This record gives sequence, structure tokens and C-alpha cells, in this order.
Amino acid sequence: MNIRAYKGQSPSFDKTVYIDDSSILVGDIQIGSDSSIWPLVAARGDVNYMRIGKRTNIQDGSVLHLTRKSAQNPDGFPLIIGDDVTVGHKCMLHGCTLGNRILVGMGAIIMDGAVVEDDVLIGAGTLVPPNKRLQSGYLYVGNPMRKARELNQVELSFLRTSATNYVTLKDEYLSA
Repeated sequence: MNIRAYKGQSPSFDKTVYIDDSSILVGDIQIGSDSSIWPLVAARGDVNYMRIGKRTNIQDGSVLHLTRKSAQNPDGFPLIIGDDVTVGHKCMLHGCTLGNRILVGMGAIIMDGAVVEDDVLIGAGTLVPPNKRLQSGYLYVGNPMRKARELNQVELSFLRTSATNYVTLKDEYLSA
């Protein structure tokens, strides 16, 4: 694992977390139990902090970062990701807040100050501009994003199923 301290802050996680050896985690990052960080993820908790919830998976090639504190934005924008979140391959999350039971489709970008409420599906390639709020229970798609439609029961159930599938997979990796 490539885990680095920055200004005395080091990533923290327990033995139930899988972090691929090719990923890089730096600084003030806390990862909840049963979560997974897959190949080639870059996560920098250097100029603010990062919190990743329980049973959350960050898939291959994703980039996680945050926004520095400044006179114009005294708190900056940390990166906060809730529980049971699936972040697809090659996503970019920058200084945003994601609730629980969210699926972020492959290649999506979520920018500074954006807030994604619980139970949301974000389509592949979607761009969520700065400071947008995505309402619970909907599918969002496009560049820039737009609210496409309400999620049905099968889709809402799949949000938790996706996270559970990755807990099973990371357990297999940890036991290998």
C-alpha cells in the first residue's frame, strides 16, 4: 500500500478495509469499515480532510480531492462520502458531499460544494457543477447534469446491493 502522511496527518482505516497496492492515499483521510479502494485510485487529503463511510467502494482510476480553505471560503470544501456508496471507475470527486446509498457512474465528475442527498443514481459521464444539490430518490444524467426521473424500487434496492457486492469482493481479496 502507498499510504503517506502529510503535515502529521495519515490515512486511517481498520483491518476490514481493502486498499489496492497501486492506490495512493495521502494525509487526513478516514475510511469506514468494510470499504474498499481499488487499483490506481489517487486520494489526497492534504489541504482539507476526507471522510469515506462504511461499505463504500471507490473503483479503479478514480481521483478524490478537496478544496483548500481561503479568505473567500473559510472552511474550504472537504470531501465527504457516506455509507454504501459505489463510486464507479475513473470518477473525479472534488470537495463535494455524498450522502448514503449512492451510485456514481463511470467517468462522472462531481465538483466543489456539490451535495448529493441519499439514494441517488448518477449516470456515467455526468458532470455535477459546483454548489449543486441533487435531491434524494432521482437519477441524474448529462453534462451539465439534469434530473432525469425518479428512481424505481428496483433501482433503489440496487444502490445497497451494489455496495454489498463490493464488500463481498473486497473480503475475497483480503482473504487471498
